[in-house]
Amino acid sequence: MNIVIAAVGSMRSGPEQSLTESYINRIPWTVDVREVDVRGKGDAATQTKKEAEGLSAAIPPGAKVVCMDSRGKRLDSEAIADRLGRWRDDGEQNVALVIGGADGLDATFLKTADLVVSFGAVTWPHMLTRVLVAEQLYRAHCILTGHPYHRGH
Repeated sequence: MNIVIAAVGSMRSGPEQSLTESYINRIPWTVDVREVDVRGKGDAATQTKKEAEGLSAAIPPGAKVVCMDSRGKRLDSEAIADRLGRWRDDGEQNVALVIGGADGLDATFLKTADLVVSFGAVTWPHMLTRVLVAEQLYRAHCILTGHPYHRGH
């Protein structure tokens, strides 16, 4: 299974990038981070619409799309692993995990997602959300393979 993390913004060198890469390097699935850097003038709705266009272009055709949004479903790690495992077992080739920018994701774009997930009621900075997504992908792999990482945390 191929995983795409499509995210608004460019991650600079620093602890967030190091942590994200650390988790991604532990995952046996192919994980490709695709950054969408859309700069423009206008209100939040205009900006999120432009970002949605860039994110859509970063997603492989036919991919299952999981959007990160505070209004999404609050799934525990086992449920996330179960969903990824089912898609893998059903022969899905591509899964895209989508992270919006400072103003979140465009409402119309969210409606096209196969799943919208929340990491809680708080709003996470989008660069930290990348770390959380990468960690949850690694944790999902560990759950699916019976690796002790999940049980130890």
